[in-house]
Amino acid sequence: MLCGMSRWLRAWGYDASWTYGIADDDLLQQARVTGRVVLTADAGILRRRCVRAADPPAHAVRNEDPPLIQLQKLARQLQLPRRAMRCMRCGGGLVEVPKAQVRGEAPPRTFLWLDRFWRCTACAGLFWRGTHFQCIHTRLQALDPLAPDSGQTLPRD
Repeated sequence: MLCGMSRWLRAWGYDASWTYGIADDDLLQQARVTGRVVLTADAGILRRRCVRAADPPAHAVRNEDPPLIQLQKLARQLQLPRRAMRCMRCGGGLVEVPKAQVRGEAPPRTFLWLDRFWRCTACAGLFWRGTHFQCIHTRLQALDPLAPDSGQTLPRD
């Protein structure tokens, strides 16, 4: 239900996991084992005795809202400060790598005009601050999670 928000939560700097079709019991057990908070639009999960007892902790997210609005509301509710961006694919940390190491891997034009590159510590994906990064950064800058809810409409993804 919340695949889009999990990607934006990673961009906000949090290690968010999302698995298509995971059974409720498996999701709750995975959250316990990994120490994660369950975010869900499924009211049934929220009614479970273990969840009501915060084992594991869980928060409701409106599935009707676009992912950026979901993120804005969640960040406001839980007072989540923005952190260093994580890999939007898998949630791994990003570490800067020397430009020379990515010569054959980065697109040739990108390699020519950029000097800084990052690699995901989990999936080994290569990242750089190109036009796609600028679009993501602009959308995140538009969020002000600690401001009162203004009903503001943010760009959809």
